[in-house]
Amino acid sequence: MENKSKIGFKQYLILASLLFGLFFGAGNLIFPINLGQTAGPNWVPATIGFLLSSICLPLFSILALSITKSKSMYNLAEPAGKPFAIVFLVLTHASLGLLIAAPRTATVTFSMGVQPFLPKGVSGIALLIFSFIFFLVTLLLAFNEQSVTRNVGKVLNPLFIILMILLFFIAFCLYDDIRDLPLMPTSGKGMSSFTTGFLEGYNTMDALAGLSFGITIITAIEIFEKRTKQKSLAIAKVGSLTMGFEALIYTFLIALGAGSLSFTKVAADGGQAFTAIMRHYTGIAGAAILAALTLLACLTTAIGLLTSLSQDLSSRFKKISYKQFLIIATVISFGIANFGLTKIILYSAPILSFLYPLAISLILLGMLYRFIGKNTFIYKGTIGIVMIPAVLDLIHNLPPVLLSFKPFSAINRWGLSYIPLFEIGLDFIPFLLIGLIGSLIFNQFKNK
Repeated sequence: MENKSKIGFKQYLILASLLFGLFFGAGNLIFPINLGQTAGPNWVPATIGFLLSSICLPLFSILALSITKSKSMYNLAEPAGKPFAIVFLVLTHASLGLLIAAPRTATVTFSMGVQPFLPKGVSGIALLIFSFIFFLVTLLLAFNEQSVTRNVGKVLNPLFIILMILLFFIAFCLYDDIRDLPLMPTSGKGMSSFTTGFLEGYNTMDALAGLSFGITIITAIEIFEKRTKQKSLAIAKVGSLTMGFEALIYTFLIALGAGSLSFTKVAADGGQAFTAIMRHYTGIAGAAILAALTLLACLTTAIGLLTSLSQDLSSRFKKISYKQFLIIATVISFGIANFGLTKIILYSAPILSFLYPLAISLILLGMLYRFIGKNTFIYKGTIGIVMIPAVLDLIHNLPPVLLSFKPFSAINRWGLSYIPLFEIGLDFIPFLLIGLIGSLIFNQFKNK
């Protein structure tokens, strides 16, 4: 790729494959399956909601970076104030590369691809050994920035896609479980399933990843195209190719989860459900396929997460190099991974509930760049108002042991009583509209 002077069809496919491999990882496997099982016959509205937050938002995040000519999420958030941009950058990367997503890639791979083959009582030491090897390989593959496109887009990702196609062929063509699913919602629960699907899409963290991975794609595209307009168009094409393909896979995975209710019960998490599904369709061979599929998906995502974190932070804090940030992030991710998947998921909910309303607001403001530019008054007004439901949602999603504290429980009861859409987790929507429209109106009066 480095020897080409412009982007051709082959390069678009390679870059789209790179972006797909960076996006599709641990959560993208287990959460759609879990959503399908919980939605059951209402899987169609649940799928629509899930695709809005896990497909449309990430695509819009990449487009927002492109439209605003931003080199990173820091540049996108900077009109809201440099302190906010720094805090948002650090918190988002801490979630993606340190606290949640990167450790989760190792724990999900272990629970789905390794733990089923181990005797009971050795999980702790086995996770320690496996996670060490996993993050060592991740570090070696990501150590050279220029090798990311080749290692992820051209080698690992095609193998993963082949495994996915094999799974879907067996389930959809050789069995009736999926073909018998209803296409219309039942029991009047279509709207609640839609909302559940939308919020479940938060767990994939793809909107945050889109803001983070934008710098990786921009860096790769700049090898071929330096002109801003053409570069933005190329980013939009790569993002559309990636998200369209990912939407198909999500739909198939949700359908797999819904269809699995005909032969198994709702599992405690998507990992256990996926294992049961594979054993049903392919027996012990399915477990081996699942192990390879999970390893490839999670490894490519871990590379992207830690690479993007190191690129962004090294550009902000120039005294620490890319490779130094990469080593630090890898070591911390390794340590957190050994707390186990259950605890990681439990404590990720409040963090994501806080970050997502802010990320959605930044993405919307970026998409409106043609009309508002990087107007600091509008940015600060909108983000400032949205900060209210973001904090309330953080408190609402705290683990029970923390939510039981009187100040938190009192705030939560107040929110449930007085804040619209608070109970279903969409309370940021009216605040976002009020903040944006109010800022636009006040800005007009201020200018006059």
